Amino acid sequence: MTTPIQFARQNADSFKKQLFDLLRISSISTSAAHTDQVRRAAEWITEDLRRIGAHAEIMPTQGHPIVYGEWMGAGADAKTVLIYGHYDVQPAEMSDGWTSPPFEPVVRDGFVYARGASDDKGQTFIHLKALESYLRTTGSVPVNIKFLIEGEEEIGSPNLTTFVMENKERLRADVCVISDTGMGDADNPSITYALRGLCYMEIHVTGPSRDIHSGLGGPIHNPALALAQIIAQFHDQNGRIRVPGFYDDVLALTQDERDILKAIDFSAEHLQTEYGIPAPWGEPEFTLIERQTARPTLEINGIVSGYILEGSKTVLPGKAMAKVSCRLVPNQNPHRIYQVVSDFVASITPPTVKSEVRLLNVGDPVLIPRDNPAMQAALRAYARGWGRQPNFRRSGGSIPIVADFRRELGLPVLLMGYGLENDGAHGPDEHFSLDMFQRGIETAICFLEEISAS
Repeated sequence: MTTPIQFARQNADSFKKQLFDLLRISSISTSAAHTDQVRRAAEWITEDLRRIGAHAEIMPTQGHPIVYGEWMGAGADAKTVLIYGHYDVQPAEMSDGWTSPPFEPVVRDGFVYARGASDDKGQTFIHLKALESYLRTTGSVPVNIKFLIEGEEEIGSPNLTTFVMENKERLRADVCVISDTGMGDADNPSITYALRGLCYMEIHVTGPSRDIHSGLGGPIHNPALALAQIIAQFHDQNGRIRVPGFYDDVLALTQDERDILKAIDFSAEHLQTEYGIPAPWGEPEFTLIERQTARPTLEINGIVSGYILEGSKTVLPGKAMAKVSCRLVPNQNPHRIYQVVSDFVASITPPTVKSEVRLLNVGDPVLIPRDNPAMQAALRAYARGWGRQPNFRRSGGSIPIVADFRRELGLPVLLMGYGLENDGAHGPDEHFSLDMFQRGIETAICFLEEISAS
């Protein structure tokens, strides 16, 4: 009798072709011009779930739809696993620096290059193929499975929390699994146990009522200069954030956690090679990986002011704006961070201009217990599917819905990522290892077995 893992291996080429079909759909959630493509991706996934043998439906929201699917054939006494993922993707154009068209999957050196390959179509699709491998071989699964696959993650999931609150009974489960994270390298699997939160803001500085001739400069404080002077005060020369109260609630790393992170720490040479920087930066009392995953940050994401098109136009701008994001660590509250940043900006704004800080988006940080039974089942699944015991790691990124699942559904959440941190998510030439896609399917199959007995 063929086992689920054997079936997955025998059908590896078919599964890859299916993934490539999904990757060809330009489901860019932030673009109104791609609304039909977002809907098409939802329909494609719904049809694939139905073909596999699961119940699936498209659930409307105030924005892009949610795909809900379930296979409940294991019975009322069996455990239920909720799988969360997203089918929407970031914008992508050849002019961004892509080597090949972002929505025409191309395989190079064992990686498929396409927008959404790693974030998050490829990783989500792993779980559909794990279910298919079970149902095609045994006709059953040792657990019940529910799927919640949304189309707005890349724009902050504005309608997902409401959906979760209104569908608590439908989404009731024993554990939630999310595959939207990465590991350091393919030969050393890892499980993410902490995510940073997010506080995203805009800082607006205004001066004269309109753009004026730069020849009038001198007695008028340029808003672009004033903005630069404000944000230049956010950090000291060593990278420590100077906003009063910013660090008040930071949960300090335990020595055990520092030892865990030390085991997977990377070198300055790695950062220089990977990102083309002259040298690392940041708080010297923390290691590089601690700075990247376990310490809060305040980053400038963009600055806009005045004339920025080709050629010259001598103006003194009437306004300037910076987009600012803070990545937060456990115990930090994004709304409190917004308040202390707002207060600091107000306190250092020169009297010659006006400033305003606007809150755009928030997400809570997450710290997942490493000793709960579901986590132990995940460890065993990786050990089987990957052939190596996984390590633990923190992620510098954010997945805001994790905190919502824990708060609204009372679920333990597992971050079982199958990508690599250098997959290029959100950037040009995003890619996903086809070997890791296959090993991910096998690990997901093993997890369904391990969690059923936990």
